[in-house]
Amino acid sequence: MPRIVRFYTFGGPEILKIEDAPSQQPGPGEVCLRVEAAGVNRDQFTFMSGQHFSGHGFVQPKLPSRLGYEVAGIIEAVGEGVDRSWIGKRVATVPGFDQNRYGTLGEEAVVPVGVVAEYPSNLTTAQAASFWMPYLTAYGALVSITHIEKGDLASILAAASSVGLAAIQFVRDAGATAIAVTRTPAKKQELLSLGADHVIVTAEEDYESRIREITNGSGVRVTFDPIGGPLLEQLAAASAPGGIIIEYGRLSGQPTPFPVVPVIGKGLTLRGYTLREVFDNPQTTAAAKHYVYDRVADGRFIPRIATTFPLEQTVDAYRYLESNQQIGRVVITVP
Repeated sequence: MPRIVRFYTFGGPEILKIEDAPSQQPGPGEVCLRVEAAGVNRDQFTFMSGQHFSGHGFVQPKLPSRLGYEVAGIIEAVGEGVDRSWIGKRVATVPGFDQNRYGTLGEEAVVPVGVVAEYPSNLTTAQAASFWMPYLTAYGALVSITHIEKGDLASILAAASSVGLAAIQFVRDAGATAIAVTRTPAKKQELLSLGADHVIVTAEEDYESRIREITNGSGVRVTFDPIGGPLLEQLAAASAPGGIIIEYGRLSGQPTPFPVVPVIGKGLTLRGYTLREVFDNPQTTAAAKHYVYDRVADGRFIPRIATTFPLEQTVDAYRYLESNQQIGRVVITVP
């Protein structure tokens, strides 16, 4: 019997249980994976706490519930209507499906065939389990919405996260200047080594003053922010006239005042965004997957793994992510 991870009540990582469960048979249009690695995501904290927000509103897990939507593994069985040539292929899941129905964390996962894709052969299994979400998230914001281009100045908040590191690579690939923003000085040198042109440490430096110094007073055209809260006022003040601020998270957990004066005075665009936008349009989805795959395959984009934990230490993996020590992805490996 495969082991799976699920929870029976709402709360933090301590609610997660590793249990034996009957093997699942894929239904019509589904495949069954033998999981080899799973990406750990911060939004799974809101899912297990019962307060998860997706692109279509709040999602209430149905207890007992599995979780997770990023895994890599080998297809072992296919359901009715699925090409049997998928069997034996190494694939990774592309986010965008309901983890309430298709939770993936464990030794086995059943998912729709439309969300699996073969991954570039130069990736490790851990990288394969954790590259689609951050790179597709960055694509939607920086390519589809802001059209980042050579000469742009871009500020990337929570830059040590997997999405932040992906965004740095997107900005550099476009020939733009990547300004990484982090709270702690311990991450500064590594962010510089990973491609950031500049790093602002908000625990030691004033964000607005540093942006003006770096940009010679012009401000940044693109701001990519998962934090929200009172910091938004500084982000607006440091934006260039006609700039755009992408808000894709609410990590601060605090009320977010609307910066009406700089928004009006500079003609700023304040834009909400979730990864769901990429998947709501099939043409955008195809373009995004092609764009990311090619750059990962030829080495322009390199997914960074912060650390790995075995399945038995799933709770420790989530607690480590909760500690905010990591630079890159936290991955659970499955023997």
